[in-house]
This record gives sequence, structure tokens and C-alpha cells, in this order.
Amino acid sequence: MLLRAQELFGYTIRATDGDVGTVRNCLFDDKLWTIRYLVVETGNWLSGRRVLVSPASFGEPDKQWPVLPVLLTKEQVRNSPDVDTDLPVSRQREIAMNLYYGWPDYVAAEPEFARHAGGAPPEAEELAGDPHLRSARDVIGYRIQTPDGDLGHVEDFIVDTQTWVIRYMVIDTLNWLPGKKVLVAPEWIEQVSWPVGTVAVGLPREQVASGPEYDPAVSINRVYEEELYAHYGRRGYWE
Repeated sequence: MLLRAQELFGYTIRATDGDVGTVRNCLFDDKLWTIRYLVVETGNWLSGRRVLVSPASFGEPDKQWPVLPVLLTKEQVRNSPDVDTDLPVSRQREIAMNLYYGWPDYVAAEPEFARHAGGAPPEAEELAGDPHLRSARDVIGYRIQTPDGDLGHVEDFIVDTQTWVIRYMVIDTLNWLPGKKVLVAPEWIEQVSWPVGTVAVGLPREQVASGPEYDPAVSINRVYEEELYAHYGRRGYWE
């Protein structure tokens, strides 16, 4: 299922024995464009504490209610290690949380981290926090630049809830094509300037203007995706 991130914000996280809280944000890996954690506000039952939940525990989202089940108990969440959900998330805290829940450590599995295997201590920045972990809420509003001018700004993300990969950025072209929204896939991005909040894509503005329009009120289906990728002469991710 393809789900808008801002639709996901507000979903109830349901443990095996009751509700844990509400999704407020998601943290993604800016190299792989994969959701690493959801930021969950627990509310009164845990004194308003915010916790991170990994896709390793997710079940299938129920869009009707809307609920996201997780294979955790409320007691597990209550007793989990404290982790500051603001970025950067401490690597030491992240490792402790992954060990506690039995989640895979995605950073340790990467080649640049593997060089520390055998007892050598990780570098200071790796203990301080993963620099590639980004907040979706922070990136919403980034300006989109093309080779021939500004295109608009990031309004939302489209998340594939089977793989928890970000499939698209939703671009609002308000300042150029009033009222038109378009989708841009992460693989079409040439560069992201995180300090200044811009995303450069290799798509001419006129090509975007003549491309398939995105309607947030209509669910994305494969027919629309095939039309989108064909318009830009790109090979579909499903292939």
C-alpha cells in the first residue's frame, strides 16, 4: 500500500495488548530513502513520553480506522531504553534500543561501519548519531530545483508500507503551476543540500508541466505509476 506520510502522522500504534500512542513523525535514511523509525507520542499512559518504533515490528496498516499494529507489548514499550527522538539520535542509545527489542542494527550492517568489526572502537560521529537519519517533517517545505528553475516545494512523502521505502516526494508547484501537484521519485534526485533546504532533480520544468498530475484524494495505482515513469523515460522500480 502507498500511503502519504502526513496521513500516517496521526495513526494509532496498537500493541498486542492495547494502544501505545500516535505517530507524530518518521525518521528516514537519506541514502536509501527508507523509513528507519516512527516517532510515537505515547500520551497520558506513559506521561507523554515519545518513543521510536522500527518497521521490524510493524504489521499491516489498517487505513479504515486508521491503525498500525506492532508486534510489541505495552510493557515492552514502557521498559524500553530512553531515546531522545530529536536528531541526531545517539548511536549508543540506538544500539541499546535495538538490542532490547531484537531489531536489526541497520548502521552496523553497512560496509563503512563493518570496518570496526573485531574490537576497534567506532568513530566519534558514529557514537554521536547517524548523520544520514533525517526527519520527514523537517524536509517538508524544502525547495525543488530543476536545471531551468525552481519547481516548487516538498509537500509530503509517499511511503510503501510493504517495504517502508519512500517511493515519492509530493511536490507542490504552487508558485509556478498553481494548483498542480506532481510526484518525484528519490532516484531522480541529483543532489540534496540539507543545510539550505533544497532538492535538485534532473527534470526539465516543461516536462513536469506536461506530466501526470497527482491528486491526494485518489489512491496511487500501478496504471498511474506506469504512466508516470513512462512520461519521464524511466524504468519502474517494480521491474
